[in-house]
Amino acid sequence: MAIKQTAISYYGMNYVEHAECDFKEMIEHGCTTVILAVTEFDFNFWRPNIPKIVDTAHKLGLRVLLDPWGIGKYFGGEQVSLFLQNNTENRQVSAMTGEKLLGACFNTPAFRDYFENFCLTLARETDADGFFWDEPHYALPKSYASITGGAGEDWACRCPICMRRFQDYYGYEMPRLMTDDVKQFRWREAMVILEETSRKIKEIKPKMEITCCVHATLNTYYVCEHRGYDNWDMVAACPYFDVFSTTIISWELPQAFFENITRRTVEVAKKHGKLSERWLMGYYKQPTDFAMIDRVVDLYDAAGVDRLGTWTYRGGYGTVLAAPDALKLWDRIGENYKRVLKK
Repeated sequence: MAIKQTAISYYGMNYVEHAECDFKEMIEHGCTTVILAVTEFDFNFWRPNIPKIVDTAHKLGLRVLLDPWGIGKYFGGEQVSLFLQNNTENRQVSAMTGEKLLGACFNTPAFRDYFENFCLTLARETDADGFFWDEPHYALPKSYASITGGAGEDWACRCPICMRRFQDYYGYEMPRLMTDDVKQFRWREAMVILEETSRKIKEIKPKMEITCCVHATLNTYYVCEHRGYDNWDMVAACPYFDVFSTTIISWELPQAFFENITRRTVEVAKKHGKLSERWLMGYYKQPTDFAMIDRVVDLYDAAGVDRLGTWTYRGGYGTVLAAPDALKLWDRIGENYKRVLKK
């Protein structure tokens, strides 16, 4: 048996008694870990309940990871960002047009302080088992590139702070075109915020586990050269990360794609002494034949994946991103969770 833990993401930060019922259902579906998607609004409004929700999950036997979901639109997530609302001068900037984009520049001191305070406060106030870095990324100027389309020439970020840091490091003005120096700069700078925050979390609670989940890039899928975390070796080499994870891919893609991403994920994780994690798409779209879920889970397990995650609880039931047969999809994933853990 390769897969030893099974995770599900969860948005319910409101009432402890409601979360408790949902946690029991997760356990019935074979989940061992709940990933709490904590938004900026949750942090500011529901924060007194978050430690209680963590404690309730533990009482029932679930591990708990905290996901700063959609924070600054730097992490993945549909949530709106209070930071972007209140900090119009700390946004990422299009290299080609100079347009301010809908994503915080994580190289600015303002956002680094904001993010660090968010995470360290939760580390101190809760007994969570760790944090989940959820698809961190540079923004894509949408007029030039789409998530699954080919890469355009535009990219981010070329804000005054990024330009000044580039100039200080390389000795010349940051170009508008994506050069090798620009790629190296973006990879290096993108790691600073996560490395520093992870280090400080472990200073507070050394046993806290850090998972970094990056886009499952291949060729133009997810526009790999524009995301900022597509150098998997650089990400997995971080001494403060414990789990190297690559994110959801569409059920519509061929099996060869799943095989390629999974093999590379496991190889990179093992190379750097980290656990590996792969994901199932449990929302929005579903496979034409649910038997594909069984085959992909078997593929992950046979490839040596350590952990398996699904986004999201109940197939997104009741949300605009619900799968067509959300509860049936959730049940089939649960069957696979229980099956793979028994191997």
